[in-house]
Amino acid sequence: MLDKKQARLRRARKSRAKIAELKAVRLCVNRTNSHIYAQIISACGSKVLAAASTLEADVKKDASNGGNKAAASVVGKLIAERAKAAGVETVAFDRSGFQYHGRVQALAEAARENGLKF
Repeated sequence: MLDKKQARLRRARKSRAKIAELKAVRLCVNRTNSHIYAQIISACGSKVLAAASTLEADVKKDASNGGNKAAASVVGKLIAERAKAAGVETVAFDRSGFQYHGRVQALAEAARENGLKF
């Protein structure tokens, strides 16, 4: 029987393999109990084009707690702005095996509202 982390990593491997087949730029999301992180990674997977997290001073002033939906929305907005600045408009959403609800969903919806397509 797989434990919770191993099961999540298995799901992440499956989705990343599919994204690699598509040769698409991906928006990779990782979350911990305290923070949420987002990266725009190139199609070859070797270069980070943009990144945002709740550890940054810009985000900390807008959201005092990094582990809630409000903070995830701020990170989603910020990653969309940085992606546009890097010339990226369309991405594949890589949720890293996390369920699409709560903070992951809030980040994705905020990124979509600010012009990122996926």
